[in-house]
Amino acid sequence: MNRNVWMLSVCQALLMTGNILLISVIGLVGKQLAPSANMITLPVAMQFLGLMCATIPASLIMGQLGRKKGFSIGNLIGITGASTVAYALSNQWFTLFCIGSFLLGIGIGFGTLYRFAAIEVCRPEMRDRAISISMVGGVFAAILGPNLAVLSVELSDDGLYTSAFLALVALNVLALLLLQFIQFPPAPEKHSQPVSDPIKSIVSQPNFLVAVFAAMVSYAVMNILMTATPLAMIGCGFDFHKAAGVIEWHVLGMFVPAFFTGKLIEKFGARWMILTGGLLFVLCVLINIHGQSIWHFRSALVLLGVGWNFMFIAATSLFSRSYSENNRPKAQAFNEFVVFSCVTITALLSGWLEATVGWESLNIYVLPFVLAVMAIFAVSVYRQYKSEQEVQV
Repeated sequence: MNRNVWMLSVCQALLMTGNILLISVIGLVGKQLAPSANMITLPVAMQFLGLMCATIPASLIMGQLGRKKGFSIGNLIGITGASTVAYALSNQWFTLFCIGSFLLGIGIGFGTLYRFAAIEVCRPEMRDRAISISMVGGVFAAILGPNLAVLSVELSDDGLYTSAFLALVALNVLALLLLQFIQFPPAPEKHSQPVSDPIKSIVSQPNFLVAVFAAMVSYAVMNILMTATPLAMIGCGFDFHKAAGVIEWHVLGMFVPAFFTGKLIEKFGARWMILTGGLLFVLCVLINIHGQSIWHFRSALVLLGVGWNFMFIAATSLFSRSYSENNRPKAQAFNEFVVFSCVTITALLSGWLEATVGWESLNIYVLPFVLAVMAIFAVSVYRQYKSEQEVQV
């Protein structure tokens, strides 16, 4: 695999490290600065809202200006957001803290496109491995992010974690510098840009909507169960450190398979890997329903992480083959908006659902969505098999 893909993986690692750092402290800061208890999670909501709002503009901007300028804009917005939060914390200004969180979400929204950029800087036959390798950075983020959060908190003498957001500035600066050394395909010239098709025509292409649906379900189910697990564990009497340990195992499950997922997709095909990911999701749900020991939580979350890795990367691979080059910006904008809108909604609903319907019911409620994806792709695999048999005859 060429160096550009690996450098994009490092950029992805820096982005994810920043995300883990942000998740670790943003709720704690909100608890200290919020003027009332019902506004504690507003900064988190603003971050996800920024992410959701960025998905469509980020794809379209990169379609006009190219990947390098687009990602650079995203990192500059991230730097601005982290700097704004640091200033807001030094003045204990909650409103400005929320604005900075919104800008951080926008910066993250640009960064979600790294996996598509990896496809464009490698040979066509290597695209599955490129997508997979671009996600490898999550392994390092799983280790670096929590430790950086602890270190930055120890360095903050104001009790408001200002150092954490200064570290976030540094991570964005590093990614911005690294981007300048990556060789992306040249940005299209304005007078030579091909006319894209209407969005109705784009989404009607074979495999487009089913790939988007699989990516959406994989991320939404993973996100809602991951976010609710610490709450369920604390409700069962486990302390914060045990819950954090389970989440760390989950994050490793999400990204360690990325070292070989691309090869598995090349060997077995994206549809079979989506089905395998769905099966791992089902096993995760069954374990969660079966019991609430530390073993149940840990093994279920590892399966959830690996299942997400298989289904999401395979869905991205299938999706990347479902549109023509002239439709790339619109197609990716549609996909990112749908996927990360669901991520935003599930992140905001997970705690409320766990508290109102309960842990076991929450697991049962997500199961039909997983089974729907599996049914769609089981039919697709069967039809492909029948077609191959007819050709052989």
